[in-house]
Amino acid sequence: MTHDYKARIAELDEYVLELKKLVPDAVAAFSTLSRSAQTPGTLDKKHKELLALAMAVAIHCDGCIAYHARGARRAGAERQEVAEALAVAIQMGGGPSLNYAADALRAYDQF
Repeated sequence: MTHDYKARIAELDEYVLELKKLVPDAVAAFSTLSRSAQTPGTLDKKHKELLALAMAVAIHCDGCIAYHARGARRAGAERQEVAEALAVAIQMGGGPSLNYAADALRAYDQF
């Protein structure tokens, strides 16, 4: 598995497009859910991306880490904010999440 998170997103995007052709309703439903969940409300976009990144670490989802590290960077999250969100993921997920958190910080730095 690559640790070039920009390349990881490009790779995933290619196959998401394939899935969109094969199961368009499922991909459209997920896209609608994602847009709805990420729409700013009481929580702004930055904090929602930090939550998503921490959850991606806790569930050990490499692709999710790539997307939400990029999202956190684009939403204006500072490196220290990312680190503190990752600390919560480590608290909840233990040692395995520590490794994924290190990768998440690397992903953030790449964007």
